[in-house]
Amino acid sequence: MVATELAGFTPLLLIVIGLAVLFDYVNGFHDTANAIATSVATRALRPAYAIAMATAFNFIGAFAGTAVAKTIGAGLVNDESTTLAIVAAALIGAITWNLITWWLGLPSSSSHALIGGLLGATIIGAGWSQLKWGDLTSGIIGKVIVPLVTSPMLGFAIGFGFMVLLLWIFRRATRKVLAGRFRKLQVFSAGFMAFAHGSNDAQKTMGIITLALFSAGVIDTNTVPTWVILVAASALSLGTAVGGWRIMKTMGQKVVDLEPVHGFAAETTGATIILGAAQLGMPVSTTQVISSAIMGVGTSKGVKHVRWGVARDILTAWVLTLPMAALIGAAAWWVLDALGIQ
Repeated sequence: MVATELAGFTPLLLIVIGLAVLFDYVNGFHDTANAIATSVATRALRPAYAIAMATAFNFIGAFAGTAVAKTIGAGLVNDESTTLAIVAAALIGAITWNLITWWLGLPSSSSHALIGGLLGATIIGAGWSQLKWGDLTSGIIGKVIVPLVTSPMLGFAIGFGFMVLLLWIFRRATRKVLAGRFRKLQVFSAGFMAFAHGSNDAQKTMGIITLALFSAGVIDTNTVPTWVILVAASALSLGTAVGGWRIMKTMGQKVVDLEPVHGFAAETTGATIILGAAQLGMPVSTTQVISSAIMGVGTSKGVKHVRWGVARDILTAWVLTLPMAALIGAAAWWVLDALGIQ
């Protein structure tokens, strides 16, 4: 790194990068349940082994691409008008909401918390005109709103259909044999889910750090530096290693009583959708996708087998995440501005 680039690392920029790393770490333990809750609930993996595997595959998945990072860094707001104070406020909004929902045991979306924080801070700090609304394939509409609506629907529908298909294929197998087979297969589906989670979620932190570096004039384009990928991958993995037991209990035990075949179907469904979205640069909510897949899989047993009261609480957290994170992000910018931090 040349001297001019090093000179751009002001105390404020270092604080913003620190907040981004903290967000990534919180995202890791907040979303650990996404990858391993079903495997732990069905006893396919012991909790310690499941977390170790999720940690490793989250790290590996972070190197799967940078399309989502580019969406966060340059696809939602005008990066030319984005200040470090806006980025800092966005991160404060996302971290705060993540901690609130973690404490309540609600599997909300870290992705939408970050996006909400960024939009709220940008609106109050730079104005509505700095938002990139785009169309059905780009901007806030195409990369956020469309996936926000469609990804849970796909998770539910594909999870239900895949589960029905598996039950038909193995219709002659006894429950004991079925459980034995899919308990082993769940090791692979949990690893697949962890890899997909890393491929999508680590990139969000890469994108916000890259946006901060661009805003500070350290880099000339929104290309993600290699060291940023390493930092994001490491922070997410460390957070995953801590585990998110409150949310894991909700995901693995409170929504549906899962057996190994159901866990395999939910994880495979969720991972496929998340990985596909990452390749398209869509920062989808891994929480929404796997939660809806679990509900779809559970519905295959009969509607009454899904605890819809818990599902309603999860849905409430989904609906509130974007606006609440945006409000907290806007409030954080107001405080930073009052303190003279730009």
